[in-house]
Amino acid sequence: MDEEVIPILRVADAAAAVRWYERLGFGKQWEHRFEPGLPAFVEVARGRMRLFLSEHTGDARPDTLVYLRVADVDAVAAEFGVQAADAPWAREIELRDPDGNRLRIGTPAE
Repeated sequence: MDEEVIPILRVADAAAAVRWYERLGFGKQWEHRFEPGLPAFVEVARGRMRLFLSEHTGDARPDTLVYLRVADVDAVAAEFGVQAADAPWAREIELRDPDGNRLRIGTPAE
């Protein structure tokens, strides 16, 4: 097993959040609820990147910032209709998911 870190992001509606993250190229891996009608806890993945999306109050706070390194930030920027900007370390964009979580997404500078 490879060791890894998986950020947990608070979401109000896991199904809506999964649809939004699918636009970023993530796919739903699994979903857990202790019982029907209780909050959902979902894993989404894009390649080796993974995020947990939690409807559980207290698991995380909105306005969290997560940095994602991708091979082609311009493709992601085009999907969301935003313009990428060059920084000394990467070409980047910043997005907010429907729950206010911030995603800084970049392709490292060569």
